[in-house]
Amino acid sequence: MEGEATSIGPLDITRVMAAIPHRYPMLLVDRVAELIPDRSITAIKAVTINEGFFQGHFPGRPIMPGVLIVEALAQAAGILAVESLGLAGSGKLVYFMSIDGVKFRKPVEPGVLLTLEAEFVQKRARVCKFAGKARIDGELAAECEFTAMIADPPKA
Repeated sequence: MEGEATSIGPLDITRVMAAIPHRYPMLLVDRVAELIPDRSITAIKAVTINEGFFQGHFPGRPIMPGVLIVEALAQAAGILAVESLGLAGSGKLVYFMSIDGVKFRKPVEPGVLLTLEAEFVQKRARVCKFAGKARIDGELAAECEFTAMIADPPKA
């Protein structure tokens, strides 16, 4: 069909790490299930009790912090952006500019696979707007819109 995008994926952790500079303990995308350039991405974060943040958030009732759920969505969107713009491995960074309309619907607990869905709302050469949704077994856990800028890393 004309105009139909070609899907890329799955992408393993090596390809994820080639696309974005995040590393343990801040790398929050374990694999990409599907990436449709210029359109959307579906990625996976395996949430385990071994995550350091569970020690203090909260003892006796471990829940993944909301800001880390949003960060995981942003990392998935960063992979979408650099892959769509042909920037993987270029050293370019994707910086948050704004986060809007964040809603948390369900707690994210250890032992789940968090599905991260992000799609372009608007795409320009240096600034992109995304809509993101995090799901557990198909149920909405969080959603937001965010804007990011693609730029060179700071000079050393």
